[in-house]
Amino acid sequence: MTAEPLLSVENLQTQFFTEEGTVRAVDGISFEVNEGEIVGLVGESGAGKSVATSSIMRLVESPGQIVGGTVTYKGKKIVDIETGPDGEPRQSDEMLTNEEMREQIRGKEIAIIFQDPMEALNPVFKVGAQLREFIEINRDVDRKEARRIAVDMLREVGIPEPEKRYDSYPHQFSGGMRQRVLIAMALACEPSLIIADEPTTALDVTVEGQIIDLVHDLEARYDTSFVWVTHDLGVVAEICDRVNVMYLGEIIESAHVDDLFYDTKHPYTEALLQSIPRPDQTVEELDPIVGVMPEAINPPSGCRFHTRCPDARTVCREVHPSQRDESDAGDPVHQVACLKYESVGYEDAQPLETEATAAFGGGIVEATDATDAQGDEA
Repeated sequence: MTAEPLLSVENLQTQFFTEEGTVRAVDGISFEVNEGEIVGLVGESGAGKSVATSSIMRLVESPGQIVGGTVTYKGKKIVDIETGPDGEPRQSDEMLTNEEMREQIRGKEIAIIFQDPMEALNPVFKVGAQLREFIEINRDVDRKEARRIAVDMLREVGIPEPEKRYDSYPHQFSGGMRQRVLIAMALACEPSLIIADEPTTALDVTVEGQIIDLVHDLEARYDTSFVWVTHDLGVVAEICDRVNVMYLGEIIESAHVDDLFYDTKHPYTEALLQSIPRPDQTVEELDPIVGVMPEAINPPSGCRFHTRCPDARTVCREVHPSQRDESDAGDPVHQVACLKYESVGYEDAQPLETEATAAFGGGIVEATDATDAQGDEA
């Protein structure tokens, strides 16, 4: 019997209601995280990664709203949105209240490491005091015991002289040390799941390597699961067990990390891989992804990647692809949302001129015009 996943996300949808229109930042994503597993959430800026993790923690602020989907953690519905009699989204009776989220989930069960450690730590309070307060709030211990745990956690994440550095301010720490403090804060309450939102983005590669080694060590020692949010596929290859690739609010490919790199299915994932250096390949120069991600307020019709896809055909602007398992028998599940794998007439359709095929010789303007025309047709 297969064990239930630690975290299950099903058809999660988060929208932002603005004067210009509705931004569909997260548009029906589904994935799972098992115990002791590191799952990557990958994509360019604007793909919806951070909004997805904020939605899981129910930290989305106005004008944002979770309008659909279910997030289950250890059998508890931390998000469960249903459609009411008036057709509007509403919370189900099974969904945890805000108070229950604070008391039962945040910090104690699921912790989050934010992207910028300088913003996450209050500059006017000492590091140790912030860590001790967090422990006091989330664990039933007195101030003396909380201080002892805080010092132990600083030592655990590799901060030298933790008793002395306990009384330092955030500005007295380097970027890597501040990031270690946030990891210590996340681990202090012994959560089962840590969401790391691009925690190594602002660090140099040496410190990044140290943080990755630290995470591997902590995963092995505490059996902690991670959702690792990043745009860096190099980090993904180093740290993740499974990977979900996001584009414009959707997950377009999901696979074991080895399958994703060596049996890539989606043109967008292939483009991401081609834009980074790989030690197993020799190339004359890197091949960046052409064009920019469209706005989530008015996504392209059909496949959302078709405006930048080198393999796009006319059917790609007409039919929205669905997730399909394209793994071989006996292999781990490898899901992809691309019309090349569906019976919709892709092979017989005419190739589209896109930003990727026309490139810089005036083609971007032509592709933009074509995109506008497609929007008018839709």
